[in-house]
Amino acid sequence: MSSSPDPRTTTATGADVRVRFCPSPTGLPHVGLIRTVLFNWAYARHNGGKLVFRIEDTDAARDSEESYQQLLDALRWLEIDWDEGVEVGGPHAPYRQSQRHDIYREVLEKLVDAGAVYESYSTAEEIDARNEANGRAKQLGYDNHDRDLTDEQKAAFRAEGREPAWRLRVPDEDLTYVDLIRGEVTFPAGSFPDFVLVRAGGVPLYPFVNPVDDALMGITHVIRGEDLMPSTARQLALYRALVDAGVTTFIPRFAHMPLVLGEVGNKKLSKRDPKADLFLQREKGFIHEGLLNYLSLLGWSIAPDRDVFSLGELVEAFDIVDVNPNPARFDQKKAESINGDHIRMLEPADFAGRLVPYLATAGLVSEPPTAQQQSVIESAAPLVQERMQLLGEAPGLLGFLLRDHVAYDEDALSSLPANAGEVLVASVDALEVLPEGGFTAAAIQEALSSALIDGLGLKPRVAYGPLRVALSGRRVSPPLFESMELLGKSETIRRLGALVEHQG
Repeated sequence: MSSSPDPRTTTATGADVRVRFCPSPTGLPHVGLIRTVLFNWAYARHNGGKLVFRIEDTDAARDSEESYQQLLDALRWLEIDWDEGVEVGGPHAPYRQSQRHDIYREVLEKLVDAGAVYESYSTAEEIDARNEANGRAKQLGYDNHDRDLTDEQKAAFRAEGREPAWRLRVPDEDLTYVDLIRGEVTFPAGSFPDFVLVRAGGVPLYPFVNPVDDALMGITHVIRGEDLMPSTARQLALYRALVDAGVTTFIPRFAHMPLVLGEVGNKKLSKRDPKADLFLQREKGFIHEGLLNYLSLLGWSIAPDRDVFSLGELVEAFDIVDVNPNPARFDQKKAESINGDHIRMLEPADFAGRLVPYLATAGLVSEPPTAQQQSVIESAAPLVQERMQLLGEAPGLLGFLLRDHVAYDEDALSSLPANAGEVLVASVDALEVLPEGGFTAAAIQEALSSALIDGLGLKPRVAYGPLRVALSGRRVSPPLFESMELLGKSETIRRLGALVEHQG
């Protein structure tokens, strides 16, 4: 019996660190998947090591080329790069499981030669019948019955037309490892039976191909979700066999990240939850810096009193051993708040450029914008950068500057005071006397303050609310006087008059 970690476990550090991201191309990328690649990427970059990106696409019924392309789109948008793998190549190609079957056959032959695996002919029905006859719980599954079949028994099964599966001969001892996040973990001897690596007919299974790929690609640290932790026992057993068979020389270190919970209750964030949909978050207006900053906080922190930091600061500070094992809760409002902080950190020209796809999708500008549209965007961007949390807010905030007509929101119209008409008329009178060349935000503010605050004795909220509705059709808009300057004198006065007519 053994209760200490295998001494052949890797001690790799620094540039020798090799991690991997190995998703299945099924469905849309979700935030839990992205947190996995983020932590692997940050750990590799922090250590000066390598990130390997491979695809586990052996499930032909569920895998799709569309999902594969979406994975690539996601990582490229997030600006998460990898050192080896699909699209970039490397010394361990191919990096798609569906193209590695010859490799798996060769590894199986080495395990056969080493006596680490054996032929198994038992059917599910036969296993159930034996368990029932022996008073053994049905859910315990396979009973290791075929471990010691004689050559004559194997020949008899083959004569019946049966093909064998190949099972790993699991060690009859405790299996212990030190989880980099959770500490020492021991799987007691006998806690799981010999398991199938290759099905009858030669189909290799995930519990076989995943560790084999890790072994052949020299992966030193397996960083993955807590939900995969139970499979670590089988991986440790297989890794021992792979080392003994000369397939690899070491066993990797494991780190199991905490679950990501939904906003309510204690259930894992569902892949079907809209908040889990990476592309839906992008459509709402997350920038990659803000989203990755927030996702890094799902189990890790840079400092007790700091939530906002750059990706460079993340890489510099990140160590997988600092990840908290307790479940992390996805908080949409906090994510959006952090995204807003990152929007404000953008250079003005960069921010203006990132608005274009959202404005184009809303039909407000062409893509690329015309020279006139570009001028409006660049002039207006500084007015909204300080108040946006999501780039998807851009059409609502800036649309009125890019359209000739104003569509009034119902709640904006209902907010107008009884004296709105008087306010609008007084505003037109005050602005008409300003010269075209002097129609600046400062001059506009001075003229309107004199007419409405001093002249009519109104409070600013009452005085300027109707003007905001007249210009933008909304109760909330970019700074009022600067917006008037961008629209120009004639268009500003036209819009103020249009609301008077609408009210009349």
